[in-house]
Amino acid sequence: MGVTPPPDVRPAVNPKGPTVNPLPDPQQPTADAAGRPAMDDQARAFLAAVEDAMRTPTAYRDETPVPAIGSALPVPQPETRSVPQWATGIAVASIGIGAGVTGIGCGAWLIFRGLSSVTLLGVIAIAAPFIGIAAVATAIGAAISQAKKTSTTNIYRGTVVQDQRQVNTTTRGLWANTRNQLPK
Repeated sequence: MGVTPPPDVRPAVNPKGPTVNPLPDPQQPTADAAGRPAMDDQARAFLAAVEDAMRTPTAYRDETPVPAIGSALPVPQPETRSVPQWATGIAVASIGIGAGVTGIGCGAWLIFRGLSSVTLLGVIAIAAPFIGIAAVATAIGAAISQAKKTSTTNIYRGTVVQDQRQVNTTTRGLWANTRNQLPK
């Protein structure tokens, strides 16, 4: 060992012989005792370099007052931007729709917040009108559907022939080419 510990630090003694400590021992020499510069000295040197750099000005503020009216002539600045009428309409409509949806959302939030604190009977009481309206609408729809149903009766006079031929189809090729062949 080339480094001798200072007199106030005792080396660790192992009765089985010298071993390497896997964890740092508080009795081992610190960075100061090993001859390396202390962290405080490095920190002080860094802070001194930062303070030295901060002494050099990096900006300048002109404190002279700006005149209210300058000597330059006014320059015409015509408005060249134009917004199409359809774009203005879409913008106004989107603002209106957004405000409307926000109002509907706030109303729904208030309703659902109130519904969250009710009992099962309260929910049934609130849902009952909607269920009733849905039942009435279903009944009206069923009645209209029944009224529209008509029975079609075909009455034939003379000989009736039912054609019960089968059609055999064959589809071949990359592009579908279907050939129907009726029996002769």
